[in-house]
Amino acid sequence: MIALLVLLSLLFLWTVVSDRLARWSITAPITFAAAGILLSGLDHPVVPLDVDTHTFQRAIELVLAVMLFTDATETRDYARLRGPVGEGRLLGIALPASVVLATLAGALVFPGTSWWLLAVAALVVMPMDLAPVLMILRDERVPLRVRAALNIEGGFNDGLISPLFVFCVANLVSAEGDTFGDLLLNALKGAVYATVVGSVLGFLASLAVRRALRSGWAKPASLRMAGLALPFLTYAASVLVEGNGFVAAFVAGLWYANTVSVAGGDSLDLVQDVSHLLALAAWYAFGALAAEAFADGIALQVLAYALLVLTVARFVPVVASLTGTGFTRAERAAIGWLGPRGVTSIVFAVLASVQLPEREADFVVNVTAATVLLSVVLHGVTAEPVARRFARHGAACRERRPLRRRPHRHPRSRL
Repeated sequence: MIALLVLLSLLFLWTVVSDRLARWSITAPITFAAAGILLSGLDHPVVPLDVDTHTFQRAIELVLAVMLFTDATETRDYARLRGPVGEGRLLGIALPASVVLATLAGALVFPGTSWWLLAVAALVVMPMDLAPVLMILRDERVPLRVRAALNIEGGFNDGLISPLFVFCVANLVSAEGDTFGDLLLNALKGAVYATVVGSVLGFLASLAVRRALRSGWAKPASLRMAGLALPFLTYAASVLVEGNGFVAAFVAGLWYANTVSVAGGDSLDLVQDVSHLLALAAWYAFGALAAEAFADGIALQVLAYALLVLTVARFVPVVASLTGTGFTRAERAAIGWLGPRGVTSIVFAVLASVQLPEREADFVVNVTAATVLLSVVLHGVTAEPVARRFARHGAACRERRPLRRRPHRHPRSRL
């Protein structure tokens, strides 16, 4: 009860001063992470936070499930784009290449570490999340296609990575007698079951909502509760049949996205607000974990790894994959650099800390905490300069553009 009281009080206080804090670049993630450090991460925590309980694990899984659902429903906005914005290359080429580079960077910085553990760490720290620099999506100085590419990548990369994360964690904690083939088969079965559950429930929910609106059984405003219930329902049903709850919620969101245009865009306001609240709770838990992880200081190896995955492991694959597209060099560089880490990495790290042995769990939590903290600083500081550079570049292009002169017209000869 004390934890709930503290979180709700913090939420209220931040809400009433959020615009004022935004002038100083103090965002909600920074605020709640700092609160987690001060209130739950010290030697004598005011609000004890036990992340090893089964209840906490389920709660953090629901955070990611709801986020994946809301991300998937945003496909209705992507369909309005006039052309591709490199999303296929970012998700199909750059993302796998980034995970491979991050794994190799881990082998370089942490020699002798298990490849499965390095793969888990790479899958945790590579998904990008725009929450720490959300203002970049609303900044009209940044080209629209750059913002669209980042938004699409941030919305879909966690849904694509979650099955691989579950599979790699299973290889680290597998019991004796479980072969690689057994684990791979279980992972595939979980993904297939989840896809079926998500498709069936997403399709039926869309059908029911459309029928209710046409028949006058419900008004669009009352369907907000349906949008909120669906990700929780899909996750629970998938887990019940031993499917991947994350994949099921994501697939259900893809199906339900087609209904939003009928029910109205505000039909998802409630589930989006709940997703935002759950994300803030995840930032609070991250603050507590980071304080515990760095109680004795940050190792130089961990900092070096975090710097590599934030720069080389992301920048090189993104820029290379977008070469030959309609993006300019400056736009490719901006997309490659603006890859902040946030709630997705935090949730994956918490899940890894609960499921892995203590030594491996500490490793994943340490590298994730360092990566997210460094990302908040680097991307938070550089987001505004990137926007100003685009503004100056656009002004310079307009100044260099030659003025069109009207063609000289000879006076007509009189006959």
